[in-house]
Amino acid sequence: MTISYAYAVRDSATMLRRNLKHMARYPSVSVMIVGIPVVLLLLFVYVFGGTLGAGIDAVTGGRQAYVNYVTPGIILVAIAGVAQGTALAVSMDMADGIIARFRTMGIARGAVLTGHVLGSTVQTILGLVAVIGVAFAIGFRPNASIEEWVAAAGLLVMTAVAITWLSVALGLHAKTVEAASNVTLPLLLLVFIGSGFVPTDSMPAGLRAFAEYQPFTPIIETLRGLLMGTPIGHDVVLAVAWCAAIGLCGYVWAMRLYERDPTRRVRVLSAGSA
Repeated sequence: MTISYAYAVRDSATMLRRNLKHMARYPSVSVMIVGIPVVLLLLFVYVFGGTLGAGIDAVTGGRQAYVNYVTPGIILVAIAGVAQGTALAVSMDMADGIIARFRTMGIARGAVLTGHVLGSTVQTILGLVAVIGVAFAIGFRPNASIEEWVAAAGLLVMTAVAITWLSVALGLHAKTVEAASNVTLPLLLLVFIGSGFVPTDSMPAGLRAFAEYQPFTPIIETLRGLLMGTPIGHDVVLAVAWCAAIGLCGYVWAMRLYERDPTRRVRVLSAGSA
């Protein structure tokens, strides 16, 4: 058991290095992943922030209030953006037949997928540092203590790992590489149809009910509460529960898809691109 565990860790580390080398070889992908949430942050703060900020905080109002409100939502956009790249990378591995080749080499079960998850998590962390840095530059002013920053970082890592496992499963499930580039778009839409950009109580009744009970809203509200000192309540329990459920379902689904005959998947993808 100990030897098998050591092999799994070693093989996962090897696959992690492979993904980090890919990330370094194609920096434009990382720039795009960071660029999209940064552009959205600048757009919402400087174009809509004056009006939306007044609705969120009638006392201070303006862009200052809105940048403090919207930054947690933009952070979730960044996580969803990395998930899209992960699904695409996994699907490309399947289309190229590299996973079938890895299986013939006796690599530990799931090490390839774990390498994708760890590599994407590293990419997410680097992207979040850049996004938060830009947010600070344009006026984001959290009042979190060191302990609250640590808790917020833990929540973000937990969310990133959970969403990444789901994106790995979606990438394996996609029939073509082109389809894999779009399968994670609903994750991005959930950030918008939630409390990421406007309070849910400003929405119509039906949409408000959906926004309040979908996975990203309690995660955003917990992050916002940790960073800005707003009430968290039971959102932290829901956030952890959602992360655990998404991560577990994504892991189980991904491993089941991975155990299927990879040559069949390669043949299907090749036929679809012909």
